Amino acid sequence: MKDVSYLVIGSGIAGLTFSVKIAEKFPDRKVVIVTKSTEEESNTKYAQGGVAIVLNHEKDSFKKHVDDTLIAGDGLCNKAVVEMVINEGPDRLKELLEWGANFDEDATGNLDLGKEGGHSEFRIVHHKDITGFEIETALLKRVHQLPNITLLPHHFAIDLITNHHIKGIKPDEKTCFGAYVLNQKSGEIFTIKANSTLLASGGIGRVYGHTTNPVIATGDGIAMAYRAQTKISDMEFIQFHPTALYDVRGNQSSFLISEAVRGFGAYLRDKKGHRFMPDYDARAELASRDIVSQSIDNELKKSGDTHVYLDCTHLDMDSFIAHFPNIYKKCLDNHIDIKTDWIPVVPASHYLCGGIEVDMDGKTSITNLFACGECTKTGLHGANRLASNSLLEAMVYAHNIFKYQVKSDSEVLDFDIPNWDDQGTSVAKEHVIIQHNLKELQALMRDYVGIVRSNERLNNAIKRIDLIYDEVDVLYKKSKITTSLCELRNMVNVAHLIINQSLKRKENKGGYFNIDNL
Repeated sequence: MKDVSYLVIGSGIAGLTFSVKIAEKFPDRKVVIVTKSTEEESNTKYAQGGVAIVLNHEKDSFKKHVDDTLIAGDGLCNKAVVEMVINEGPDRLKELLEWGANFDEDATGNLDLGKEGGHSEFRIVHHKDITGFEIETALLKRVHQLPNITLLPHHFAIDLITNHHIKGIKPDEKTCFGAYVLNQKSGEIFTIKANSTLLASGGIGRVYGHTTNPVIATGDGIAMAYRAQTKISDMEFIQFHPTALYDVRGNQSSFLISEAVRGFGAYLRDKKGHRFMPDYDARAELASRDIVSQSIDNELKKSGDTHVYLDCTHLDMDSFIAHFPNIYKKCLDNHIDIKTDWIPVVPASHYLCGGIEVDMDGKTSITNLFACGECTKTGLHGANRLASNSLLEAMVYAHNIFKYQVKSDSEVLDFDIPNWDDQGTSVAKEHVIIQHNLKELQALMRDYVGIVRSNERLNNAIKRIDLIYDEVDVLYKKSKITTSLCELRNMVNVAHLIINQSLKRKENKGGYFNIDNL
């Protein structure tokens, strides 16, 4: 068993930002970061567009950014949260620069600000089309400079440790005491006892299979919080990115064609060449993601086609390649020359706007458990996230959690926690059961709980997810722990939350659209 002051689950921008701040403040306290893949693998790494921050006060303002966010959120944002996050943007950017992150500059030496869908002004701070990778790299470099941080790659957090695990602890005020963790290389399961635990575990994209998220995005933090009976809400608000690269050979690509490409001037067209977005919204391609995704979905349902196209052929190609070198290269690798060819695109699961409920200090409904980043519902995004607000939110809430913990130290735990008990279990012999249920779950979510939903499909989905849950639960109880089994278990929990909270939503808002609510 490890005793630490701070346990952080996840190594994206949220978890790393908090870890750096708290480790610098308290050099005599241990910080442990648990991450289930390599240390840099996270949703942050794949963020292309950038960070939305108001810097040009001659043309832009905090109020404009607030208004854009509220419009995208379709009436469900917490305005106080929106104002707080946006006002803190410049200070958090300053810290990133101090930690060594580099961002593109214009000819005058000022930051080169981009514009994306839903934004009324140019305010996106970026590093080419690999902004997230640049931020992740800078943060990891700083983490490795701090001797009181231990980073554990290839370690999987199985479950949070709460009152019900420990004899003699009163059950009335639920408290988190750390987590049980699997060393994926050795197979050992050990206990990390922590005075404070932070869930910064990212999103849920793999629940849908076709997603812009990396393979690690299986909703682990949300599922752990759910099993610990933490409050979770707004899970019905799944943001589908309108433009994931479509593999015309029949496979769904998870490569993201950034929102900033449409901000740069690209057009969406059907196979006949018709530019259809002006038919749906006055902002055309610069409408918010929910509107663009639903518009594409409607076009595909009308035509029976598998994809639409993003046309960049009319753009200044030298400037395009300078701004989006990674996208340009990826297209060439797929035999698409954007100088002359349209890019085949299709919406894909991209971002979860709901999640674990937290207050402005990042506190959950469980004592000593905090959450930050995409796994949370802060009130910033409402029913639909405004492009490039997510990295900003992660930085601001990591800072707020840090500030809260500096002034409100968690009580030091002076009791033992029982070891993980897997007596009576055996190594699963039939891994095909896990893979079959995973594919069935992902197909179920795509077909029944996608961009456009209906009560009939949702009710059918509940029946089928219950059957999958029962089979997975039996397998989990009798089998030795593996990462794939735990991920499947977590995705089933997440799918259950999405379906049930979708059925409770009786009004179409933002990213949620049910034909029976018309």
